[in-house]
Amino acid sequence: MNFEWDEKKNILSQQKHGVPFEDAQYAFADNKRIIAIDKEHGNQKEKRYFCFGKVRNEIITVRFTMRGNKIRIYGASYWRKGKKIYEKENKIY
Repeated sequence: MNFEWDEKKNILSQQKHGVPFEDAQYAFADNKRIIAIDKEHGNQKEKRYFCFGKVRNEIITVRFTMRGNKIRIYGASYWRKGKKIYEKENKIY
């Protein structure tokens, strides 16, 4: 997989959520990752998605879109709702 992101957003994400995009990309390597459509923020021109995946024993929510053959990350955080979805779908209690 090829990834890209805006470096300014990466710095803001680190400051606000403590998740660098360099780490967030590893959520896609989790065999149990969950990909979901972001119905609130996508549009006809560009669909947006969530990836819920485990990185270093933490569940990370990565917000992304597809641009050509690249995954463009535009947000990442430790989102409680994302963790709940991941645990429910993977039957972790």
